[in-house]
Amino acid sequence: MATVVRAALVQATWTGDTESMIAKHEEHAREAARQGAKVIGFQEVFNAPYFCQVQEPEHYRWAEPVPDGPTVRRMQELARETGMVIVVPVFEVEQAGFYFNTAAVIDADGTYLGKYRKHHIPQVKGFWEKYYFKPGNMGWPVFDTAVGKVGVYICYDRHFPEGWRQLGLNGAQLVYNPSATSRGLSAYLWQLEQPAAAVANEYFIAAINRVGQEEYGDNDFYGTSYFVDPRGQFVGETASDKTEELLVRDLDFGLIEEVRNQWAFYRDRRPDAYEGLVQP
Repeated sequence: MATVVRAALVQATWTGDTESMIAKHEEHAREAARQGAKVIGFQEVFNAPYFCQVQEPEHYRWAEPVPDGPTVRRMQELARETGMVIVVPVFEVEQAGFYFNTAAVIDADGTYLGKYRKHHIPQVKGFWEKYYFKPGNMGWPVFDTAVGKVGVYICYDRHFPEGWRQLGLNGAQLVYNPSATSRGLSAYLWQLEQPAAAVANEYFIAAINRVGQEEYGDNDFYGTSYFVDPRGQFVGETASDKTEELLVRDLDFGLIEEVRNQWAFYRDRRPDAYEGLVQP
């Protein structure tokens, strides 16, 4: 397995319908593959608008099964075509009344490896997610892919250090964080939290944010997606804060061992002293 992994992410504007949104992401993926990328991730609920700006039952229509729904199956075909690992965030329905904010992980040969369900569900103005989603109930899986060990944390999760740490303990080398976050709410945190998490847990993070305004509210999604390394440094420039963009970056996974040997955070953990952290 290569030490240097060429990775990609997409921050996208909403097109107005699912078919054109998926088709646009397929073209971005094909372009990433032409540039040599071996793994790509999309933004939170990538095939739909960010409907959580409102609380209306009509938006349950965006939900589909994972992995047996049409979007994940289509992404499996895309993975086989491009030879890339793909992280696919969608609105999942498990059964009637059981809905999750989910990301499927598909290997480079099209194999469905599993899914992550968002744990932390916000319920504040413009982000009415508890109306739609149950909290995740499948832990923090790390998937053994063609490019290495890949994990997922979704949007609001990023404010909670516990999941970042569990992904590291589970062996993650690269964690995708697909998001939909707006300029007025959290812009100053965006370039603070994920680099800090990358340092604390000593792995790479792909931070993805939507871009632009959409029809269901006033949220101004500000993009500026990026890759950050285990030293907390951006890998290349961040994406635009106003326009759609595909980022392709080389990630040197050899840096993970180098940093862990130098800083030794995992060695010096004190789980025996942390019992109070999990008391309600």
